[in-house]
Amino acid sequence: MENQLQQRIAANESAFRDVNEAIARGQWPGEQDHAARFRCECARFGCNELIELTPREYEAVRANPRHFAVQPGHELPEVEVVVARNPGYLIVEKVDGAGRAAEEADQRTD
Repeated sequence: MENQLQQRIAANESAFRDVNEAIARGQWPGEQDHAARFRCECARFGCNELIELTPREYEAVRANPRHFAVQPGHELPEVEVVVARNPGYLIVEKVDGAGRAAEEADQRTD
């Protein structure tokens, strides 16, 4: 049962990641270092929080398929660990089943 929960959480966060991918693609050339608003990629149902980071910073998060950008306080210690604290957002890494599910859902690794 726990593995199913971890997979559901990773799938939910991966959906938010798809939205953020579109935001990053929508930036004009030369705007990689200008702050933009991205969706919090947490597993909280109904979360509509926005976090501010540059497309370049978001790309650094996406370099690892297990990493997600979340609002401080939205991390879930049951399925992820905080790997970086930045002004206005955290980077979390999925572990165990959630990590495997995140990797499988990552369209960049196909």
